Amino acid sequence: MPVTLVLGAQWGDEGKGKLVDILASSASMVCRAAGGNNAGHTIVVNGTTYDFHILPSGLINPSCKINLIGTGCVVHIPSFFKELKALEEKGLKGVRERILISDRAHVCFDLHGVVDGVAEDKSKSIEGGKGMIGTTRKGIGPCYSDKVARRGVTFWMLVNEEQRWEKRLRDLEAGYRKLYGDAALQGYDVEEEIKKLREYRSELQQYVVSQTPLLAQAVGGQGIATASSNGDATHQPNVLIEGANALLLDIDHGTYPYVTSSNTGLGGVFTGLAGLSPRALAAPGSNIVGVVKAYTTRVGSGPFPTELDASISEVDADYGERLQRVGREFGVTTGRKRRCGWMDLVLVKYSTAVNCYTQINLTKLDVLDDFEEIRVATAYKIDGEEQDTFPADLDALERVEIVYKTFKGWQKSTTGCKTFESLPQQAREYVEYIEREVGIPVKWIGTGPRREDMIMR
Repeated sequence: MPVTLVLGAQWGDEGKGKLVDILASSASMVCRAAGGNNAGHTIVVNGTTYDFHILPSGLINPSCKINLIGTGCVVHIPSFFKELKALEEKGLKGVRERILISDRAHVCFDLHGVVDGVAEDKSKSIEGGKGMIGTTRKGIGPCYSDKVARRGVTFWMLVNEEQRWEKRLRDLEAGYRKLYGDAALQGYDVEEEIKKLREYRSELQQYVVSQTPLLAQAVGGQGIATASSNGDATHQPNVLIEGANALLLDIDHGTYPYVTSSNTGLGGVFTGLAGLSPRALAAPGSNIVGVVKAYTTRVGSGPFPTELDASISEVDADYGERLQRVGREFGVTTGRKRRCGWMDLVLVKYSTAVNCYTQINLTKLDVLDDFEEIRVATAYKIDGEEQDTFPADLDALERVEIVYKTFKGWQKSTTGCKTFESLPQQAREYVEYIEREVGIPVKWIGTGPRREDMIMR
């Protein structure tokens, strides 16, 4: 029984949702392992654009019967229902019958969002603003902090009890008021949030499930029982795991502290989706797919060695602006402009070593169509010494000198190309170079925003 993991290989926004959408058409189950509605995937189908945040992208395919928000996730309940409603308004059928939430996932409160903003604003005064993380202000960090401090609220508490979760939320609010002061939280009313969540509780019960037996049954090859128009049916399982954010935003393996608050890599899959045996990845047809953008982008603060901006040269600033404009590089969740730079193979190789990719999906190749030259970072020099690994030391990253390989641009349209052979020769050479250097086959190549704009090799 195959299990496919789709993980971001850079700083997020690589285009994971499109591949998940394609693969979900043959999946019985699509799962989210970590993160919250700070994530963002955009999928374009028949001219309609769908934005996903906390919901698994498998909901766009009616044949995908189970979409699971796993234990490792944190869920803002109003956003969960708002997103379901938005999908229904765009014509998707049966989304509420195909979504489940682990009973061990944590609730992300409005309070967490308020506190997230307060903490980020306070960081502006640290080292002239260098202390800012650049969070989405969705409350993800404070929610995970409360989870680790053992004062959070899980979904089983919310739907099964009343006194405990209400007391916990009031205690959280009192603690944050003590920490930040009444003025900082003056726009927040804890009793109003409790009232709103009481109204959601009965409806939420239909979505909350025990995750471990569900996944254990699926990966054990016993089939997944799902409701259909013909009554109960058992489908041969094919599990698809949808990563959120990306490896360089992982709390342990990313550019700490400029990271998200969860494990976004391979390790987070197994902690966030208990019941999914690592042995399942040895099954025939199983793969770990690293999604790699044909250049590099980043949202928010933090180091970015190949970033193209005016501090390098006017030419480089122009290249960065062109990547941003042609690639439409705006965050799905925040709307912020993404910082843009060349492909960084040092970073991708590091990501590959951590996540053990077996295949690569190279996305947005078409964005490079009109460039006269295209560069790829092949190594770093730090204090004059060449490095072939991605350092943890952020001070070292600030001093890094990039070793580039320069390619002549193909300056022909690749948009909508269906086969590898139909790509311009220079584009094929670019893909083959990345494949050869990373040592992982490039299985898919994105050539446009639509579902069908994907080459499969």
